[in-house]
Amino acid sequence: MGRAWKFGDDIDTDVIIQGKYLVINEPEELAKHVFENVRPEFAREVKKGDFVVAGENFGCGSSREHAPLALKATGIEAVIAKSYARIFFRNAINIGLKVIECRDADKIDDGDELEVDYEEGVIRNKTSGEEYRISPVPDFLREILEKGGLVNYAKSLREKT
Repeated sequence: MGRAWKFGDDIDTDVIIQGKYLVINEPEELAKHVFENVRPEFAREVKKGDFVVAGENFGCGSSREHAPLALKATGIEAVIAKSYARIFFRNAINIGLKVIECRDADKIDDGDELEVDYEEGVIRNKTSGEEYRISPVPDFLREILEKGGLVNYAKSLREKT
C-alpha cells in the first residue's frame, strides 16, 4: 500500500526530470530532482511503494530514458495514468518501471492510500473505499517487468538456452 501523488494531464518528461540534470547517469542522483519544479517536496517525501497518479498522455516530450529511470529510483510502486506517451511507456517497461493504465485515475485524490492487485486487475483506494479496474498487461510485458526490465529479461532467456 502506498500514497498517491497526483498530477494532471500532459506531464512531460522535462517536468519529471529537468533537462539540466540529463548529464547525471546515476539513478539515485536523478531521483533527488524528480518533479523539482512542480512538487519540490516530492523527492524528499516520497516513500517506497507510493504511486504517481496522472491523467492523459503521461510522459510526453522527449524520448530520453532519464524520466522513467529517475521515477523508478524514487522507489515508487508504479505510475497510474489514464494514458501514456508511447515512447515513455516503452522506456518504462524496458527499465522495469510499472506503468498502469486506469481510465478512472482522475477519481484518485492526492494523498489517497492505494493498493494494486495485479492478479485481479484492480486498484483499491483504501481512503475512499472505491475500486478501479486497470487495463491488463500482456503476459510478455509482465514477464519483462517481473525480471526488472528488458536487459534482465534477455539475460534470463539466454540462460535458458
